[in-house]
Amino acid sequence: MFLSDYGCIFEKCCKVKENKWFNIIINGKTYFCINLIAFITMKKSLSIMLCAVLFVAVRAEINLANVLTSNMVLQQGKVVNIWGKADPGARLTISFAGQHKETLVNADSSWMLNLDPMPASFEPRILKLRLMKKSAETEELQLENILVGEVWICGGQSNMEYPMDRSLKRYAAPARGADLAEQEWRSGGNKNVRLMLVEKVLSLPDCTTKGWQECAANSLASFSAAAYYFGKNIQEELDVPVGLIASSWGGSRIEAWIPEEDYKEAAFYQKECSQHPAVNRKIGHFYRSMIEPLAPYALRGAIWYQGESDAMLHDSLYVEKFKLMTTVWRNIFDQAEMPFYYVQIAPYLYTNRKRDPYLHTPQTMAEFCALQTQCLELPFTGQAVVTDLVDNLTDIHPSYKWEVGRRLALWALAKDYGFRKVVYSGPVLKSAKLCRKKIVLRFDQTGSGLTAGERDVQDQFGALKRKTSLSWFELECEDGSLMSVEARVALPWWFFGKSRNRVKVILPPNVKAKSLRFAWDEKARPNFFNKEGLPAVPFRHTF
Repeated sequence: MFLSDYGCIFEKCCKVKENKWFNIIINGKTYFCINLIAFITMKKSLSIMLCAVLFVAVRAEINLANVLTSNMVLQQGKVVNIWGKADPGARLTISFAGQHKETLVNADSSWMLNLDPMPASFEPRILKLRLMKKSAETEELQLENILVGEVWICGGQSNMEYPMDRSLKRYAAPARGADLAEQEWRSGGNKNVRLMLVEKVLSLPDCTTKGWQECAANSLASFSAAAYYFGKNIQEELDVPVGLIASSWGGSRIEAWIPEEDYKEAAFYQKECSQHPAVNRKIGHFYRSMIEPLAPYALRGAIWYQGESDAMLHDSLYVEKFKLMTTVWRNIFDQAEMPFYYVQIAPYLYTNRKRDPYLHTPQTMAEFCALQTQCLELPFTGQAVVTDLVDNLTDIHPSYKWEVGRRLALWALAKDYGFRKVVYSGPVLKSAKLCRKKIVLRFDQTGSGLTAGERDVQDQFGALKRKTSLSWFELECEDGSLMSVEARVALPWWFFGKSRNRVKVILPPNVKAKSLRFAWDEKARPNFFNKEGLPAVPFRHTF
């Protein structure tokens, strides 16, 4: 230490209250100091300061990003980034699974090393880091129990945050069958699934977390149920380790998960300001603390369960916002084709909410769901529909998150993991033909066929009798009237044996149809499925 350094520390002491610890950084090194004696005043204009300072040089450390801890899962088949902070100019090496990489720490103390792509492995391995300083001092750090497999990030609002132990949030028990989530977390869960929960803390520059944890009752109870069951289904089908990063916040709107600078530069921003001038937008509020610090952790993709708060705001720009969010996340995780699979919001009585900024109609939710379905036009996206998983229309937090996670996993298995025969979506309207006495609908994603179905008291899906009418089909007439209409899955002889993807809607006499809509109401819990038990996607078709 140079003499001028002592003077700098002495000056610092003079500005600190007596008997208080503080630190000061000089030439990149940190010193802890304590001001032992304060001020003694003599006469009117003379002050004599006696200051004894204790210097303790702090040994440099290897500081890793908080997402990098023991018990983590590294993404298979991709370059894996390891990064953090250390002494500028020091040489840092890492060793893992037979690989050895090294680099010099940058002048701003940052460093990053890349491990080559690796195959999946259940073998618990050690990541070793070694820092060689200019003074020839060395420091070593190691992370233990590391696996290689599939990694997904899981975000959204309260329905993603919804924990395995629903009693932590006082959520209602499922009305149909046993609470499978409670049974699962109490048993400790799937030991080949690892969990990392980002805590709801607006910390900078890194996220707040207890790090990666193995599945056990205490770690699983507070973890996202939808995320866990997504990971469990992936793990059981692929037979590889799975790592899940859960980062969500109840009540959040989508703009909170997008960086402020990108959001305000977007073409839709001025339009939004004019549409909702009085709205308090928390742009980027959670992104900086709960998403950005996780990058560039290597991962496969993202699942997303959010939208209720945007529906309450009558957000007509959700598609544009979702596109921006997926673009930003793909950029920071350096994965241009990163999949985003999301959940369409569930039936709920929004009209009961009298304190929201806008009054809701029974169609407010349906109009928002249409925007979510429109997000399917964006690349590498998928949507899970959950119209059948609601027991109580006054509860915005439906149970059966095990089924939500399974439906999201179907998209990943089919689109990312080569399970081409997996049926991953319910029926989607392909075309509608208005005839004299009927409307003929054709559907994609029919699986092994269309059916009227229901879930029984044990939450098991079953097809109903073929003659059963499909519910929640409504006709909007040119005179402004609205009426329910009969709709049935077409029988084979109606269309020369090609009825597998068709529905016939019977037109009442003397009616001029303007549009046909399905499940276009906040109360709609229709019985229209494919035979694999996946519900049809709500729609409104104008003739």
